[in-house]
Amino acid sequence: MASAYLYAFLSVFLVSGISLIGVTALSLGARKLQGVLFLFVALAIGALLGDAFIHLIPEAFEKYENPVTVSLLIIAGMLVFFWFEKLLHWHHGHHGDIEEIEGEHHIKPLGKLILWSDGLHNFLDGLIIGASYLVNTQVGIATTLAVILHEIPQEIGDFGVLLHAGYTQKKALWYNFISALMAFGGVLVIVVVGQSIEYVIGLVIPFAAGTFIYIAAADLVPELHKQRGSSTVLEFVAILLGVGVMYLLLFLE
Repeated sequence: MASAYLYAFLSVFLVSGISLIGVTALSLGARKLQGVLFLFVALAIGALLGDAFIHLIPEAFEKYENPVTVSLLIIAGMLVFFWFEKLLHWHHGHHGDIEEIEGEHHIKPLGKLILWSDGLHNFLDGLIIGASYLVNTQVGIATTLAVILHEIPQEIGDFGVLLHAGYTQKKALWYNFISALMAFGGVLVIVVVGQSIEYVIGLVIPFAAGTFIYIAAADLVPELHKQRGSSTVLEFVAILLGVGVMYLLLFLE
């Protein structure tokens, strides 16, 4: 179990580092970034759906004798994330936000809202990654990859929103990184629960599957529909690639 905790913390450290990728938006420029980002979104869709249906849901059904319980927890994950987004007015505006990277204004409430909502999201990511590694290393790696592929377009978009909200480039990068570190809190919760870990995993895994399905279907797929001039074939191939990576991870152990 100690090795599982170590892997979880290393994975969360890697995921937190993704928050610094927003600086690429400045080096590449909005137009070039716009032409590449849709592929990351498509990859994330495939990875999230692949992890949910190939790794997390099958593991959940193995842990619970009653399949209805698993199904209800999956639905709960989807509904809770829907509720969070409605409550916080939070939307993964990957593409539209990048266009706002140019100017800086006075600090707007939107900036703080993004930081708080992302902190909560990152905390849940840490919780999910920690619980996944306690299932086995294969599921932990699959979940970490799915989270990373989802974080890349999200963090670039959030960086753009923070700049638009009035933060300087350095502050936007720093605050976004601090928000990302909330993922460590999620792993710490998994460590603290100790003896109740099996029960917690049984709850978190199907719940995580529901959140991944919701993010892919409700947040990321609509982003691809908004794209003009992007290749549907490339998007489809990227989604299949994401699913394929999750499938290949079945042979890790």
